[in-house]
Amino acid sequence: MPLNTGDVAPTFSLKNANPAVGGDSVSFSDAAGPNGTVVLFECNHCPYVVASVDRINAMAEHCRLHDIGFVGINANDPVVYENDSFEHMVKRAGGGMPYAYLHDASQEIASAYGAKRTPEFFLFNAQHHLVYQGRMDDSPRNPNDVSSTELADAIEAMVGGQTPTVDYTESIGCSVKWKA
Repeated sequence: MPLNTGDVAPTFSLKNANPAVGGDSVSFSDAAGPNGTVVLFECNHCPYVVASVDRINAMAEHCRLHDIGFVGINANDPVVYENDSFEHMVKRAGGGMPYAYLHDASQEIASAYGAKRTPEFFLFNAQHHLVYQGRMDDSPRNPNDVSSTELADAIEAMVGGQTPTVDYTESIGCSVKWKA
């Protein structure tokens, strides 16, 4: 069942493809920052994710500077896309990914969050309540065409003690590849 604004973050503890950041497995509480947490559902093959990697990494750094935790989760079935296997996750993370990159092999966490697409962002406040869900911006494939930055706007509002003006946007990206 999908999350609604105000819902508490489902907990998890998942295998990490980027052990240089967070160790071999990472839980929600490990990833959580004192001012909030971003949980990103992503993968290796989706052109929307691939085109956004630099901006996603910059967003992770922006979050770190604001004491907001940031974690990526890949729930895609590697039978559908071999590039989404754990081994390929390790290779991608080795390219300087600045956050833990977790493997949701059972797809239970993606289901609990109601993740539909990659990339899809879930922003939780310091009390782990959902304050924003959706896209990072309105142009994941072309940074030159960005005209709205909903995730950054929600973070700025939350850090400033305000409720984000927009708490939900439809993600733009590839569908989560569910197991048959």
